Amino acid sequence: MNILVIGSGAREHALIKALYRSPQSTSLFCYGTAINPGIRQLTKHYCAGDITDCAAVVSTAKLWNIELAIIGPEAPLEKGMADALWQAGIPTIGPQKKLAQIETSKEFARDLMKKHHIAGLPRYQKFATLNQVEEFLTELGEGNYVIKANGLMGGKGVKVAGEHLHSMTAALNFCKEILDKQQTILIEEKLIGQEFSLMCFADGKKLISMPLVQDHKRAYNGDRGPNTGGMGSYSDTNHSLPFLTAADVQEALEINNAVFHALAAEYDAPYIGILYGSFIATKKGIYVIEFNARFGDPEALNVLSILESDFVALCQAMVKGELHTSQVKFSPKATVCKYTVPEGYPDNPRKNFAVDFSQVGCQDHLYLSSVNQIDQQIMAEGSRTAAYVGIADSIDAAEKRAEVEISSIAGPLFHREDIGTQQLIQQRIDHMQRIRAS
Repeated sequence: MNILVIGSGAREHALIKALYRSPQSTSLFCYGTAINPGIRQLTKHYCAGDITDCAAVVSTAKLWNIELAIIGPEAPLEKGMADALWQAGIPTIGPQKKLAQIETSKEFARDLMKKHHIAGLPRYQKFATLNQVEEFLTELGEGNYVIKANGLMGGKGVKVAGEHLHSMTAALNFCKEILDKQQTILIEEKLIGQEFSLMCFADGKKLISMPLVQDHKRAYNGDRGPNTGGMGSYSDTNHSLPFLTAADVQEALEINNAVFHALAAEYDAPYIGILYGSFIATKKGIYVIEFNARFGDPEALNVLSILESDFVALCQAMVKGELHTSQVKFSPKATVCKYTVPEGYPDNPRKNFAVDFSQVGCQDHLYLSSVNQIDQQIMAEGSRTAAYVGIADSIDAAEKRAEVEISSIAGPLFHREDIGTQQLIQQRIDHMQRIRAS
């Protein structure tokens, strides 16, 4: 079977590795933004180009006789890549453009939840100009708001009062910045609690959940510094998280299901691919931060590293609407993923320097991200460079493995040493206990 993966980051490297492990006979292909050498060595053909150019991707897919496509990032979904591939007769993992709005338009997601009376919706208002913005910010109260760009801004479209915004002037300036980029604004009440990710496989008829993961957005140890695309993440042996109750997990899954059925009701079209709720556990229960219409990065690395099922068979079942829980099996292991990134990342990263991965002991769980191969050298391009996933019988042991391996990558890079450590996880547990008791 000829399978195409669109995208060339660590998430797509993880997808390719999971497909490669299949006992089925497959030929793998990639259409990416750059040449990721980790992906290239596992693929039959590789094309570097604009992954949002639907016509070019479909034309290449036809040339390669692709029988199944998997869309990694969100940008091609926004452009209608899934629609174009299905129209060309190529079954695709990734929702159609109108369904992908659950990620690509934050306003759409909030309005859908409101219309269908779905739990977990914070107070919010939408703005297309600065009119009445200050009034709503004042109404929510100082330090009690989050400002979001409505559309995709590569992880740079959200700022939180008290963390990134320390005055009304700063808040209004950020709103102006969003409007200047021809985006509209969403302002929401700030939620206090612990965040987590719940990704589900969707076959158009039902959702089947994956292990829960907690991502770490801030750049530096101790959750300090600017927000990033994600510096790392962890999952536990029981596929929940140490600070969550069984009721929390059930609540999150019910919200994902409610949104899945609301999308079907709105569009009478099957949602095939990944539906991923980004949640926060608060004193008042589970709330929704946002939804994504694809695998998370880094979260995909955690879950795909411990997927025991045949991923090719799983994908085939998804596009046919025949997925069963018996086909989805993850090993009862803990995972810790750590990203190494260029010095200066995310605001002023070093770019175009050589990186040496030769000292990484076990390369099975090394995932290359924002790199390009030029001649025989692997060059870092300026965003997240590579990730390593430690796997073990406890989070602590998985963290130690990940730390040893990520530290062995040579170059002007840094990573967060604290992700997955007992100290940081205990802080999360204590924080949640204080919130529930308050």
